Amino acid sequence: MDMQGGPAPVDARDPHAYSGGYTLESGPYARPGPRELRMADEHNFGALLIDRLERVYTDNGDSTAYDAQAWFGRDYDRLVLKAEGDVARGRLQDARTEALWGHAVATFWDTQLGARWDSVDATAYAGNGGRTSLRLGAEYELLLTQKLILQPRVEMNLYGKQDTAREIGGGLSDATAGLRLRYEFTRQIAPYVGVEWARKFGGTADFVRAAGEGTQNTRLVAGLRFWF
Repeated sequence: MDMQGGPAPVDARDPHAYSGGYTLESGPYARPGPRELRMADEHNFGALLIDRLERVYTDNGDSTAYDAQAWFGRDYDRLVLKAEGDVARGRLQDARTEALWGHAVATFWDTQLGARWDSVDATAYAGNGGRTSLRLGAEYELLLTQKLILQPRVEMNLYGKQDTAREIGGGLSDATAGLRLRYEFTRQIAPYVGVEWARKFGGTADFVRAAGEGTQNTRLVAGLRFWF
């Protein structure tokens, strides 16, 4: 039998036409207040995912990185908060925070609209002075066993034009690619180890060279992934 997805067809029957005039809010079996019967997509749910909380080891020094998101809402609409950054030598080196409103448009696909703040200059994601950026990322989980999981991950950042104050060039700015191997003691908690390659490109690489630093590096990571 074919399963239907998405909204009901135009010729679907009206459920209230067979209810004897009763609705979820009326009738002898309706429950008052918070005990009122609700459908599954009428409930509010929330979750917190710490996708990466890791220690990063490089030739230029060690740092701590985090990547987390939280959401609260219903199946179709929800508030989403995202945070990602790096801490080195006791100081926040780089961070990104986003507040988004997510709306489900199809199975496995959401649209998200909101604002982004950068810790370097505290500007909105849309950017002052016509600045634009595009962040692309992809990851995949390969189940070696039911508990041992290998996760390839790539990410790149592109900018519409040069931003001298932040030492970012236009076009492709940087890219990272990595592998992380984690062991899930439970679905909610999993330690992992991995390796990651990072490289700067174009104008961003020129800024890095001018500062006397290298444009590419390899780093080892060890961390913890958990959610509740």
